[in-house]
Amino acid sequence: MRKKELKLVVTFHTTADAMAMEKACKAEEVPGRLIPVPRVISAGCGLAWAAPLEAVEQIKHIMQEKGIEREELHECMV
Repeated sequence: MRKKELKLVVTFHTTADAMAMEKACKAEEVPGRLIPVPRVISAGCGLAWAAPLEAVEQIKHIMQEKGIEREELHECMV
C-alpha cells in the first residue's frame, strides 16, 4: 500500500478529459497518474489526476495547451 502524501488532485467532468490528461502528461513527461476520485471529493467522472503539488503550473499549462477541461483543482492526501 502506498504511503499517503499531500498531492494536487485534478478532477474532470468527463472520462474523455481524464484520459486526455493522462496521454498529454505522459507525452510531456509531466509527473502524475490517474486515480479514482478520493472519497473526500465529489466529481463527475470518477477519475482524477494526482500529481506532486510542485507540478501545479505544469499541469495548468498542459491543460490549457491541450484544451483539457477540468472540474476542480484540490490539495488532498492520496
